Amino acid sequence: MAVEKHVVTLGETPLTIEYGRFAEQADAAVTVQAGETVVLATVVVSKTEREGIDYFPLMVDYEERLYAAGKISGSRFIKREGRPSEEAVLTSRLVDRPLRPLFDKNFRKDVQVIITVLSVDKENDPDILAIIAASCALMKAGTAPYKGPVGACRIGMFNGELAVNPPKSRMAESDLDLVVAGTKERVMMIEAGANQVPEATMLKALKLAHTAMQDAVAVQHTFATQYTTPEIEVIKEGPTTGEAVKGYALEAIQEAMQKKDREARRVMLDDWLVKTCAHLEGSYKQTDIKTEFNKLVEKEVRIAILERDDRPDGRGITEVRPISVEVGLLPRTHGSGLFTRGQTQALTIATLGSPGDEQTIETMDMEGTKRYMHHYNFPPFSTGEASPIRGASRREIGHGALAERALMPVIPSQEEFPYTIRLVSEILSSNGSSSMASTCGSTLALMDAGVPIQKPVSGIAMGLVSNDDNSQFKVLTDLQGLEDFAGEMDFKIAGTDTGITAIQMDTKIAGLTWPIIEQTLTQARDGRLFILEKMLAVLPEPRPEMSKYAPRIQAVKIDPSKIGELIGPGGKNINRIISECGGKEVTSIDIEEDGTVLISSSDPDAAQKAIDQIASIGRVIEIGEIFEGPVIQIIRDRMDPKKEIGAVVQFLPNKEGMVHISQIARERIEKVTDRVKVGDTVKVKVIAIDPEKGRFSLSIKDTQS
Repeated sequence: MAVEKHVVTLGETPLTIEYGRFAEQADAAVTVQAGETVVLATVVVSKTEREGIDYFPLMVDYEERLYAAGKISGSRFIKREGRPSEEAVLTSRLVDRPLRPLFDKNFRKDVQVIITVLSVDKENDPDILAIIAASCALMKAGTAPYKGPVGACRIGMFNGELAVNPPKSRMAESDLDLVVAGTKERVMMIEAGANQVPEATMLKALKLAHTAMQDAVAVQHTFATQYTTPEIEVIKEGPTTGEAVKGYALEAIQEAMQKKDREARRVMLDDWLVKTCAHLEGSYKQTDIKTEFNKLVEKEVRIAILERDDRPDGRGITEVRPISVEVGLLPRTHGSGLFTRGQTQALTIATLGSPGDEQTIETMDMEGTKRYMHHYNFPPFSTGEASPIRGASRREIGHGALAERALMPVIPSQEEFPYTIRLVSEILSSNGSSSMASTCGSTLALMDAGVPIQKPVSGIAMGLVSNDDNSQFKVLTDLQGLEDFAGEMDFKIAGTDTGITAIQMDTKIAGLTWPIIEQTLTQARDGRLFILEKMLAVLPEPRPEMSKYAPRIQAVKIDPSKIGELIGPGGKNINRIISECGGKEVTSIDIEEDGTVLISSSDPDAAQKAIDQIASIGRVIEIGEIFEGPVIQIIRDRMDPKKEIGAVVQFLPNKEGMVHISQIARERIEKVTDRVKVGDTVKVKVIAIDPEKGRFSLSIKDTQS
């Protein structure tokens, strides 16, 4: 194959786009390289349509390879890459979201995009390259109706200044991590984490990203291969499926849409779908009948909103559904918050753990730990369905990551609050925007747990209904399920009263215009501040005290050179302290390199006992000091085992000394055990120290008056 190569810029970073070197049996294969990061995107479209489905079957898979970073898995037993990491799942979604709306929804051939990371330099993030490579490959394949191209860009912000495509090593210092994907004229996808960034600054960053990606968009036109729409064979004369469905069911659909009660409306629509399928059975495909029926429902929702401002539940365009807030529902958890908005209900539980409970992370381009985690569960009963539970889905991972990102800027630092924090949001009922409900519930759970967050965060989802060219549109505050189904965008925004902390925007159309984005940002701020007011009316600030069941963490400082002594050979000493202080279920001990020792315990007495023992490490012992401790051994003469010559007393947790028989009593005694036995607690005085051997001579009689 002839190799085709193009070089474009993204900010100041050159991107090399190449076709024709790899994977010649794929419909198309494109590599994109920035620095020493290289990703390969391949596209394969099935030769035949998939029967019996009513959706476009696009599959996007992002494959991390440890070899890309010169790594071998740290697992002793499994060296092969296993299931995708959460980062890989999130990147797969990031690539999918701007591509999917640019296909014909009625296309029924399987389209698979696989992005494989071949090399990674830890400075140029492969996620941006993955979006561009996938779009290039789709343009080159020409085997599916893709209406691209799409470009992408990341924006950071340092000391108030926006930066295009900053190196990954700097992003930890950035107040903004914004990823934007778009076409030449419009924005297709937004993903952002921000440190309370004002709406005006966010809009400026969005526009900067869209401008910066245009080189990558323009070059893809040279990759374009014409997709030819196959001719559709007309089987019989007569009305189309859409016309037949409309003629039979339109009036019933219009009547159903007048019902403001969601359940009554759902029952009537479900009933008429069954009737329509039965009425037209034999004349048209069942999947086509269902598709056309749903299109009619969508159309009626859109007409009502666009022409009459008539939302399905009767709300105004900017009106938020009724909200209720509860906290402290669960007696044994460390914190809990129940946030209900309309028929969407999220229960979030906060759990506080020791520093040792941090999550260890090992991925292709990252190693480290994570002390704040948010997990999101979306069980089938939340939508009134019965289906198998198969572990966390891509959707659950994505929504959990969004809520985690929304709260990250307000989580106290480890120095301020040395706990590991885990939030779990259980979606108990869902009718739109459960991820933003979980964000609100998580804020409540954190405050209920006594976590000193910097500011409370609320979130809201915005929807859109527009005409074909977007010249007429309505932005909907607090998107609900039917509006999401019939509308054109799901624009989630979370933040404090100061600014935005997270954004996730998806669209079903060929992108959003700037007037739509500007109005959405403004309208969303009003909505989330309204929600925040409702939350703070119930719990205005974090509780001053944590739950009695939450562990208390206290710090002790020791000389770093004494860390080995504290741990002991094979962990013997530290394990003994933990065992004596209630065991691992009650007490945990974490040691940092600077000599800071963190004791986490739910039992105050056990915690104090551990503190006392740890504080004694490295303590300088002076002659004449008096201590109290247990007798742990009776010493006998090696030559005459019947002869007792002294006793060993543990006078500090890590210090022992010998009391010679002559130092036990003022008068002469024949046997040590005449006065003391193993297990007795005695007072002892330090009478001599051998600093070279670390030995202590003790006296019991010198403590007696």
